[in-house]
Amino acid sequence: MSIDHRSGCPINLSLEVFGDRWSLIILRDMIFGGKRHFRDLLNGSLERIASNILADRLKRLMELGMLTRADDPTHKQKAIYSLTEMAITLVPILAHLGAWGRVWLPVSEELSIRAELLEKGGQPMWEKFMDELRHEHLSTPSDTPPDATVRATLQAGYEAVVARKAPGAGCDAGA
Repeated sequence: MSIDHRSGCPINLSLEVFGDRWSLIILRDMIFGGKRHFRDLLNGSLERIASNILADRLKRLMELGMLTRADDPTHKQKAIYSLTEMAITLVPILAHLGAWGRVWLPVSEELSIRAELLEKGGQPMWEKFMDELRHEHLSTPSDTPPDATVRATLQAGYEAVVARKAPGAGCDAGA
């Protein structure tokens, strides 16, 4: 896809590729949430994207080379979306965005724990996560999957915060 742009500035050009809110939400949900089907992306986040906008952004992300689409081998009427290397390398950028948001914006603890864990894990964690995403999205099924995954670690952190914040959590039943 050709993008008409006003300058050769790398920040400007990058924003023209993924600077719209919905494109980043889709990439976030695929990277961190493991969502790969249209219906999962449509119903799987708090932001509630409209189906026509989702279809448009998926098409655009494919045209830009950030996603690929294939028939889902488990279901004849479904398509499965995969990240390309171009999208996978956004992990450090998304980690930095999350870290910045945690400092400067009124985030919730449960929705910012993943950003905190990624910030604390730093570059080694990001590299491991990108390798896991490469295995999940770019490898053949015969490749050996990683043992412990960064996504599982991030999810466990989220679940721990949610459990701690649940009504009655941490209260002594005999009190």
